Amino acid sequence: MKQLLLAATLILTAASAQAADWSVGSITVSDPFARATAGKAKAGGGFLMITNKGEADRLVAARADVSATTELHTHIHEGNVMKMRQVEAIDVPANGEVALQPGGFHVMFMGLNGPLKKGETFPLELTFEKAGKVTVDVSIASIGAKTAPNMDHSKMDHSEMDHSTMDKADMKHDDMQQGDMEKHDHGKMDHSKN
Repeated sequence: MKQLLLAATLILTAASAQAADWSVGSITVSDPFARATAGKAKAGGGFLMITNKGEADRLVAARADVSATTELHTHIHEGNVMKMRQVEAIDVPANGEVALQPGGFHVMFMGLNGPLKKGETFPLELTFEKAGKVTVDVSIASIGAKTAPNMDHSKMDHSEMDHSTMDKADMKHDDMQQGDMEKHDHGKMDHSKN
């Protein structure tokens, strides 16, 4: 009986740890996360993946109660300096996807009401020009996190990824099961570079 209870607990824990997906129209949003903030930081960043199974659309607004203002941003290079800039919208190609990720497009939370604490969650409302509104649960990851906590690694296509700029310390393939590793095409991956 104890083994059955333990197995059920493990299954429920694993299921709750899997990243959820949220959909509106032809748009699916997955792996939303924000980085924890340090000290009295007044701004934070949010990241997620948008997949579109229909005609082209645009992410035109974001709203969250964790900050006074929520904006869509990107990073641009001016000379040797990388700067953040607000954008009017983020294009989501027809039958394509767009990643809001560190160093690229992201959601900016300005005038934080309090620190973003690792392990907590908050709702984020996203508005798409055609598909409409969807509210997702944003998980707060560690300061400097590059991916969502408990991100479903099986969704990623590694066949064309350039890992030469990644820090090997961030790669946690040791957490994956052997069967998971076999699902991915690692033939073109070179983890030997930093």
